[in-house]
Amino acid sequence: MKCIRCSETAVYRRVYSGELLCATCFSSSIVMKVAKTISQYSMIEYGDAIAVGVSGGKDSLTLLYILNILSKKHNNRLIAITIDEGISNYREESLAIASEFSKALGVEHRIFSYKELFNNTLDEMLIIRDTNSLKLSSCSICGTFRRRALDIAASKVDADVLATAHNLDDYVQTFFMNVFAGDIDRIGFMHPKPIRYARGLRKIKPLISIYENEIIFYAMINNIPFQADQCPYMNESIRNDIRRFLNSLEKEHAGIKYNMFNSILKISEMIKGNEKHKKCNICNMDSSMDICSACKMKMLVTKI
Repeated sequence: MKCIRCSETAVYRRVYSGELLCATCFSSSIVMKVAKTISQYSMIEYGDAIAVGVSGGKDSLTLLYILNILSKKHNNRLIAITIDEGISNYREESLAIASEFSKALGVEHRIFSYKELFNNTLDEMLIIRDTNSLKLSSCSICGTFRRRALDIAASKVDADVLATAHNLDDYVQTFFMNVFAGDIDRIGFMHPKPIRYARGLRKIKPLISIYENEIIFYAMINNIPFQADQCPYMNESIRNDIRRFLNSLEKEHAGIKYNMFNSILKISEMIKGNEKHKKCNICNMDSSMDICSACKMKMLVTKI
């Protein structure tokens, strides 16, 4: 089989489009998609300092790798930021990978921990949850604090932009999670055009037009190391049920995730602007409520 773009031997078939691509053309197509997403939604400006959330997984390291390519053309400064939740026998490997890969790219790398930011590791928070018989999943606790930790980290490194590695699969899954939770207003926040928050920080997701399996393949052919082990708490989230459902649909109907992605863009565009923008009465951070979710969660699962 020959690549449709250059006639070299094809190594990848893009099922939803029928394209056959060699390794070089496949890699170029991914970089071009990311660049198009950034340009289409005005995610990054010339000279911006970009904090990149780097967990040590395939998505975040691929994002760092691609942004490192693109940033050189637009005078952008990259800072890789890693959040250490404090998950025993899991996070240590990814911290090492993130640190070594950032160094290899010549990108500054900073680590921020739950312990220093919230006085407790995630493992400690889960002990408090279980002791008090709280009906909270590990993912809901961790996700709340991770978002806040990334905001704080981006502020501490003086970033103009916070880039996270949510892919197309993540994007579609999140939409369904918001619908099932009855949280329709949040869908407005899903629109790719970044909101400029009070402190000037813009939050972006440059990988949202790319399938998860394509990110895995990109990482493999470009020799990007990543932690293969999954978080030990991941099975507690409804996201996995939604992921399996969507994967089964995609297997039978190639391209259905991409169609859903385009539908979500239209829906979020219609809802965008109806979101509530306030300040948390406790921490003064941006919030859609009088008390932000991070402060509410701190009251439940942390000890000062």
